[in-house]
Amino acid sequence: MYYRGNYMDSGDAREMGFKRQRIMDQGSSYYTTPPGSSYMYNPPPPPPPPSYSYHGQPPPFPVVRLRGLPFDCSETEIADFLHGLDVVDVLLVHKGGRFTGEAYCVLGYPLQVDFALQRNRQNIGRRYVEVFRSKKEEYYKAIANEVYDSRGGSVPRARSSDESKDLAEHTGVLWLRGLPFSASKEDIIDFFKDFELPEESIHITATFEGRPTGEAFVEFASADDSRAAMAKDRMTIGNRYIELFASSSEELEEAVSRGRVLEKPVDGRDPTEVTSILRMRGLPFSAGKDDIMDFFKDFALTEDAIHVTFLSDGRPTGEAFVEFASTDDAKAALAKDRMTLGSRYVELFPSSIEDMNHAVSRGR
Repeated sequence: MYYRGNYMDSGDAREMGFKRQRIMDQGSSYYTTPPGSSYMYNPPPPPPPPSYSYHGQPPPFPVVRLRGLPFDCSETEIADFLHGLDVVDVLLVHKGGRFTGEAYCVLGYPLQVDFALQRNRQNIGRRYVEVFRSKKEEYYKAIANEVYDSRGGSVPRARSSDESKDLAEHTGVLWLRGLPFSASKEDIIDFFKDFELPEESIHITATFEGRPTGEAFVEFASADDSRAAMAKDRMTIGNRYIELFASSSEELEEAVSRGRVLEKPVDGRDPTEVTSILRMRGLPFSAGKDDIMDFFKDFALTEDAIHVTFLSDGRPTGEAFVEFASTDDAKAALAKDRMTLGSRYVELFPSSIEDMNHAVSRGR
């Protein structure tokens, strides 16, 4: 996307860090800059934005929302996560004086929002972070809530993910993260066996290829039930511990509208069923078969069992298919999901001989 002409709102975002400093200076200790930190509230003047316009319309406010941040995350770590972009302001979101794992980041100009969205599901530490497009109104509301919270006498203390989750507003919908890719609706119902859940209330999310993501939405009979179900947070299904988060009908509907919900088996085959083949995604482009064999060093693999895929021009796609000796080996290998190869964390998905042959035949 290109923007031509003059950027009509260039001072809006860039001035915001200074505006928020003035708000903080009016008596709120909540926003006091930590000793020795000069990152956030005394930033050097950023470079002028490029001369872009929005075809005669005011450009959108350049802000993104981050979710899933480590609970000891700092503003500097977020700036490093968005390296290469002009980070004008970072607002860590708190509730009751405790960090929620979310933040708003104001960027230098609208074009950078698209680049920030490309960092979606990349890691800070061992946590992958989700990046969403946001709005000026949401950012301003978050600032107002922070100021209100701080002037109400809340005192920040040690941050706890469990306490933050306890404070979350419940609507009867939970979001599950970390599910085994082989997990079925029956497994989730068994996980929440203390609650009455019909199959229609379980929504396993899928990639654009129809493969499970390891996430799901669950609709409970009431907000009280979903709050009570949070007692299962970080308990296990198989060998994976499951994270639970309060969600909403709106987030669920958004997933459904994007076709990201796996409701029924496709072509008579259950896509959650693990075969002896796994697909790897997110490989370094320099990764070779030896690197993949080392990644799966606990399994007996030959070079012939590894199929790195390429584009039609010969460039690697960052994906590969791996044939294991058995279905049990492939299922055990899923424990390596989101572990790192080089500097990249690698996602693993159950696949099939048909998918593998199709990808290889297309020169992928």
